[in-house]
Amino acid sequence: MQDSLSRDARIALDLALTVRHDGHGGVADDLTDPAGLTTWVRAHPDTVPDAAAYTADAEALTAVRELRAAVRALFARAVRPAEPSPADAARLLPVPEALARLNAAAARTPTVPVLHWPDDADPALHRQAVHGDPELTAVLAQAAVAFLASPDRQRLRACRAPRCVRYFLKEHPRQEWCTPSCGNRARVARHHERHRKPA
Repeated sequence: MQDSLSRDARIALDLALTVRHDGHGGVADDLTDPAGLTTWVRAHPDTVPDAAAYTADAEALTAVRELRAAVRALFARAVRPAEPSPADAARLLPVPEALARLNAAAARTPTVPVLHWPDDADPALHRQAVHGDPELTAVLAQAAVAFLASPDRQRLRACRAPRCVRYFLKEHPRQEWCTPSCGNRARVARHHERHRKPA
């Protein structure tokens, strides 16, 4: 993803991309257990304060997985009239349920914007919990809300390459796939389809 993406767009996409192609024709899930969620949060140090010390439990895992299902359902709505990711097509939450789940998660911990402006850097806006540490699902939900309400949402696409289940932000007018490797796979599949001998 490009550096020009907002923090909210980046974390919302990264959450959706914890469902991915497994390299063998199936779908992999990076959030199958608390250890997977712990690893994911620690790889995103800007997600929550003290992410390096974060340790997930079963309750947090369930909450984040439920939130991810809502986010992916709303991503599917955002890419209409195009098809959603094949990983979701048969099991999308209804949009009203996805919206209710996202908004409920976003409301769990009230936050306020806080401006940080180090001497050697540009000012940066962060969200800080009003009372204590922010709940992970609230932080993720608020990022997804901000992304879905932003102009970046209009660039959201579901990759159409064979076996890919990723969403991505279209960076240029001719971009059709999430990565060059997906583009290569799609071109190879089209080539084989055109040259397949009739049975």
